Amino acid sequence: MGSAEARATTNGATAAPVTAIAGAMAHTKVSVKANAKMVRAARQKARAAKAVSTARKQIGDPYRWGATGPRAFDCSGLVQYSWRSAGVKLPRITHSQYRAVRKKVSWRSLRPGDLLFFYGKGHVGIYVGKGRMVHSPSSGKRVRIVKLKGYYRSSFAGAVRPGA
Repeated sequence: MGSAEARATTNGATAAPVTAIAGAMAHTKVSVKANAKMVRAARQKARAAKAVSTARKQIGDPYRWGATGPRAFDCSGLVQYSWRSAGVKLPRITHSQYRAVRKKVSWRSLRPGDLLFFYGKGHVGIYVGKGRMVHSPSSGKRVRIVKLKGYYRSSFAGAVRPGA
């Protein structure tokens, strides 16, 4: 028999060709990797949903510079507080939050829970879906949901996907 057709024998029985076994093992490795990737994606999606839910519950809370909640927030404090409730630790400052999250996403690829950065990454909000984000805007204002058009679209500086 040629090496491609080599067969192992045990007690007179023939086993599957070695090449078929090798192929099945390679397929198993791919399946395990694909399954692990799906599990990570599902975990990220669940964490993102929790972060969005937490951020939505803060609507109406006042903006306060340097505040991290639970009754007042600045923009990065709201993001940090919301994602912490989902089990993801983020740095305190917007620029650090952007750098700390490795998964960068485009405007077209946004999903609920993604962090949106504006004004040279000096402001951050959480995408909630349907072209909207929740954020803590500025002094004298309260946590709110806004549409991502006009001013926000033109000042968009990047986005990241925490928990991935």
